[in-house]
Order: sequence, then structure tokens, then C-alpha cells
Amino acid sequence: MIGIIGIIVIFVMVFGGYVSAGGKLGIILHALPHEFIIIGGAAVGAFVISNDFSSIKHTIKAVGMVFRGPKWKPADYRDLLCLLFELIRLARQNPVGLEEHIESPRESAIFGRYPKIQSDRESVDLICDTLRSVSMNYDDPHQVEEVLEKRMEASLHHALHASHALQTVADGLPALGIVAAVLGVIKTMGSIDQPPEILGKLIGGALVGTFLGVFLAYGLVGPFAAKVKTVIEEDGHFYQLIREVLVANLYNHAANICIEVGRQNTPSHNRPSFSELEDALKATKDAA
Repeated sequence: MIGIIGIIVIFVMVFGGYVSAGGKLGIILHALPHEFIIIGGAAVGAFVISNDFSSIKHTIKAVGMVFRGPKWKPADYRDLLCLLFELIRLARQNPVGLEEHIESPRESAIFGRYPKIQSDRESVDLICDTLRSVSMNYDDPHQVEEVLEKRMEASLHHALHASHALQTVADGLPALGIVAAVLGVIKTMGSIDQPPEILGKLIGGALVGTFLGVFLAYGLVGPFAAKVKTVIEEDGHFYQLIREVLVANLYNHAANICIEVGRQNTPSHNRPSFSELEDALKATKDAA
């Protein structure tokens, strides 16, 4: 919602300010379709050349983040802590019983209580792979933490490709705007014998190309790239929380302490209060 509001503000301020200063939209509207075909088409073509099909799909999907915002909400962080609490408690009480949950998380009753987390492959794989490695005596906390850190860095690098791709397009748009403007000037030179009022409109139409390239770069595509990066990094805290809790578990802290470590490392705007989490954990124990 806030993304839509931002776009509306941009258009109202830019074009509203232009009209209020006495500018005429007619010249812009007349030239806009042709200039947009040149600039937009060239930008799309360059984007396709510089990315493979998988990256193109991923980038198009990522644009929705501008309007949706982060995937993980405060309630999801609370649910994650409850899920990890159940798994850690079961691992200590019945290590053999844990195997069915980490080997078949899609059929697990524990994971099934948290459907949003269960449907996220990265979260499930991160939890199950780490707990599985512990059962194989791969229990050096520092070693596991290093492995998890490298794994999340790789995942974050891949996820940020969409933001980098959009930023690359944004960086190229002003130059493409100049290309469109130069073509407009060439067109104008072909009508050099026309009266000044006609030449003025032709020159104005040519300058629309420069305007459109800069406007799209710094008013839309650039901010889109920045927002996608912010959302991806925000969602990355969810997976970092998994790392913090499971590494704390390797140090053999009490289950409640492991969960409190995770709660303290949750971003403040998503962090459940101590009492809220206590109530959720109590409900989890009662339901078990």
C-alpha cells in the first residue's frame, strides 16, 4: 500500500508542479508514447540480454515486494520461536522421535502447526539440515555457525540479484533517454525549414526523451531496486534467527534460554514481548 502511495506522490508532485508552473502537458503526452517505446523497449531488451530466464522470472516476481513488503510478519517470528522450541525440546527428550519430523517435514505434525513456515522451503531445509547434522555428531558450535553463515550469505547473494538487475536498468535509463532525445533532434533537423512554432514543439518532444529516462531511473526503477533490497534484507533476519537459536542449542543451553537468545536477536519491530512469547510457549506445551 505504501508503495502505491509513493508512486502517486511522485506523479502528483512532478506533473502537478510542471502544470502549476505554466507547463503544457500536450507536448509531453504527444511525445510520450513514442519516447517510451524507444526508452522502455531498449531497457527491456538490455535487461533480457544481461540476464538468464530464471533471473528474469525472479526479478519480475521480486517487483511485487515493493507493494507487499516483507514476507515475515511479527506473528511469524513468534511462531518460528515456538516451532524451534518444540523441536529442541523433542531433540533432547526423544532424539529418535525427532527424526521423523526432520526427515519428512511436510508430513510432520509439529511443522504442520505452522503452515506458513512449513511452506517455506528455505526455512524448513535450514532447520532440518542443521538438526540432522547435530544427530550426526557434527556438533562443534563454531563450525556449525560458520557453515550456516556461509549458507545464508549465498542465499542472500542469490536473492539480491533481482535488486542488482533493477539497479542496472535504472543506471542505464538516463543514457537511453539521451538516445531517444538525439533521435528526436535528428527528426527535428529534418524539419528545419518549418516555422519556429513547429520547431519548438519538435524540440520539446525530443527533450521528453531525456526527461523520461531520468524520471524513470530516479523516480521509479531506482527506488524499486532499493525497496526490493530492503525487503530481502529484512526477510533475511528470519533465517538469521534460526541460526542463532540452533547454535545456542549446540552450546547445550536450556531450551528456554535458546529461544530467549533468538527473541533478543529479533529486530525490535518484529520482536515478540517476553510475556507474549511466554504465553505462546505455554500454549505450545499444552498442545503437545
